[in-house]
Amino acid sequence: MPGKIYLIPNSLGNSDPDTYLPAGLKRCITGLSFLVVENVRNARRFLKSVDHDVVIDDIRFFELNKHTDPSVVTSFLEPVIRGEDLGIISEAGMPGIADPGATLVRLAHEKGLKVVPLTGPSSIFLALSASGLNGQSFRFNGYLPIQTGEKTQAIRTLEKKALEQDETQIFIETPYRNNSMMEEVCKTCMPGTLLTVAADLTTPDEMVRTLPVSEWKKKKPNLHKRPAVFLIGKRG
Repeated sequence: MPGKIYLIPNSLGNSDPDTYLPAGLKRCITGLSFLVVENVRNARRFLKSVDHDVVIDDIRFFELNKHTDPSVVTSFLEPVIRGEDLGIISEAGMPGIADPGATLVRLAHEKGLKVVPLTGPSSIFLALSASGLNGQSFRFNGYLPIQTGEKTQAIRTLEKKALEQDETQIFIETPYRNNSMMEEVCKTCMPGTLLTVAADLTTPDEMVRTLPVSEWKKKKPNLHKRPAVFLIGKRG
């Protein structure tokens, strides 16, 4: 019988795993001998935070990120086909959501392998849940264009969808560009449009606030190098 592929939730910051991982999940995670990760060093640190007694040298790591040769990704599933269980760990949050792990999950489905998602934090859904914006109809847009003109147009398009369709628009930015993104959103959107900023989720520095753009313009938070999610919506 083939093994299973477990999608392992990682922390969103310097959070104690006891605050977001049930005991059963911790046992499952530390019992795996094969792991697909974005960064081996960070994955080792995460495993040690889950269980100080885990024997890292007994685990075989496969690295899957933007530098991975696509031709080798299928080979990561060989242990599963042989009957071994395998885990996928992203750098933060849930594998497969804004994460290269989705590529391996898709290949697993093509081969008829069982994929098991485990419960854990997802910045996108935590931000939406805490925003007060429409959670019945929403869209995650990933990263917006880097170039200013293209970025401005993208923000206008998202605002139009949010206001005309009442569809909450969610997007993210590289943390060191968060402040410039905040400036661009405040400059581009109409004063009454609602903007949610959710930063440092699940950490002691967590901030989630929903305000009209006009209010954000008066006092913008410093988001430099703080993992953040942005949401645009309309008043109910």
